[in-house]
Amino acid sequence: MAAPPAAAAGSSEAEGPKIVWNSGKRRFETEDHEAYIEYVLREKGKVMDLVHTFVPSSKRGLGLASLLCVAAFNHAKSHSLSVIPTCSYVSDTFLPRNPSWNSHVYSAAPGEMKSSI
Repeated sequence: MAAPPAAAAGSSEAEGPKIVWNSGKRRFETEDHEAYIEYVLREKGKVMDLVHTFVPSSKRGLGLASLLCVAAFNHAKSHSLSVIPTCSYVSDTFLPRNPSWNSHVYSAAPGEMKSSI
């Protein structure tokens, strides 16, 4: 027997919050602007340095930081940019949990992976 229509419709509701690119503020953010990941372009615009991730305490534990990182890495990938994971969330939590993105991390001399910000 086929699944009831309500069950099929429920799968589209689980997409999660939409992440948008705010090029003016140099960040990716939730539509309500409350959670975001900020970046700085380096190396003549060829490298995206992810410098800060913020999720308000009321929205922590929902996976928003990870969604923000995925949006930033997808943007970098589609624009042929490398990524510097300066933000400790990106370097210490996101990348170890998502090693498939390591190929997009900026390759620098040892000790130069993070920016001086």
